[in-house]
Amino acid sequence: MSRIQFYVDEDAMDGDLVRALRSRGLDVLTALDAGMIGRADEDHLRFATNQDRVLYSFNLADFFQIHGAWLAAGSPHAGMILAQQQRLSVGEQMRRITRLAGSRTAESMRNNVEFLNNWRTG
Repeated sequence: MSRIQFYVDEDAMDGDLVRALRSRGLDVLTALDAGMIGRADEDHLRFATNQDRVLYSFNLADFFQIHGAWLAAGSPHAGMILAQQQRLSVGEQMRRITRLAGSRTAESMRNNVEFLNNWRTG
């Protein structure tokens, strides 16, 4: 069972969030780190999957649609965590992602989507 490694796309890559997650020992790579700024959504998912990283994005509608299309085509992905932009503070995102990371494995995330809204803390 391996720990989740994260890939944060450009929609969700808030510097404070990335620093907070890294300070808690999570492996986080951003679109900026990877030179992926301005790329198509499917390119981000393909990159994350090739790196065995779970994609984190605020682009909920598009990535949920891509998830369905990839599964229908038999194309696996490493998993997605989707959140609604402006709904959760950086601190709340950090707490929920940390909780999810402690509850799920990389293997259990494959081909799955988690909605950060479902990972309430406290």
